[in-house]
Amino acid sequence: MALNINNLNNTSQVKQKLDQQSQVKQQGVQQTNTEQTKTARQDSLSLTPQAQQMSELQKKAADAPVVDQKKIDELKKAISSGEYKVNPEKLAANIANFEFSID
Repeated sequence: MALNINNLNNTSQVKQKLDQQSQVKQQGVQQTNTEQTKTARQDSLSLTPQAQQMSELQKKAADAPVVDQKKIDELKKAISSGEYKVNPEKLAANIANFEFSID
């Protein structure tokens, strides 16, 4: 005795039903992928002020010349000719300021 469930009495109708189910599943997967893509686009990144400052300093360091040869040559000339004079108070103040800024 053969049962006729949902009026599916031959293999072509069964195959058609399976194809429809497969299409529905694929549409569901595509919708899920689209929703995940939309969600991923909503991600954001924010940098702390310290990270922003570090980034700016890195850019400045990359843009700065490695050695200011002109200034070095001028200082060498001034030292060798005896024209270069050191102000001890100014030097001490600069060293102290540098030490306090490290902390």
